[in-house]
Amino acid sequence: MGGWGLGMGPTERAPRVVVTRPAGRERKLRERLGELGYETLHVPLVAIEPLGDGSIDVGGYDWVVLTSVTGASELRRRMHGTPRRVAAVGAATAEAFGGADVVASISSQEGLLAAMPAEPGKVLFAGAEEARRHLPDRLGADVIVLYRTVELTPDDWPECDLVVLASPSAATSFGRLGSSTAAVSIGPETTRAAHAGGVTVLVEARTHDLEGLVAAVRAALPAS
Repeated sequence: MGGWGLGMGPTERAPRVVVTRPAGRERKLRERLGELGYETLHVPLVAIEPLGDGSIDVGGYDWVVLTSVTGASELRRRMHGTPRRVAAVGAATAEAFGGADVVASISSQEGLLAAMPAEPGKVLFAGAEEARRHLPDRLGADVIVLYRTVELTPDDWPECDLVVLASPSAATSFGRLGSSTAAVSIGPETTRAAHAGGVTVLVEARTHDLEGLVAAVRAALPAS
């Protein structure tokens, strides 16, 4: 990784950061990093495939549990009725759904489980085809699969100083490339997937959202 920081001279290039979010989900992060003096490249390592368009009745549930922005967006698009309460794994997931009654302070299924009541009643878990089943199994939840995440393998990996990993799937895909580029991670599950793939994670975001990722990049690789 390049040695950037306070000593970077005016003729040297800006630190180069690769954003790996799916196509269409990278713009805000690239804009924020660009404003702070980073050069960004977009190399998507995952693609999202929605699974169906049918209506989903959430009216009979005491809780709807959401563990991803995509799951929240897909359920909001397809649902009818209103659940009594909503639990989200992080602020960005809650925002994608239009709000939540409970937001986990630690962005993981374990963190969300700890934030929910011991006897939640009837629960709907809405997420990805490949989502972990720890939380729904513990809650005895109904599970609805809304999308799948497809890992992508780029033809070439660009010269860069840092890579941003915003999901476990992206971390797994990046690990398979065998690149020596260090990373920042959006949260603990992504960090675990990165470590399993032999990736060096310099900083894990303190908050599991856009600003958390920006702060992690700045901590790992100061732009000025």
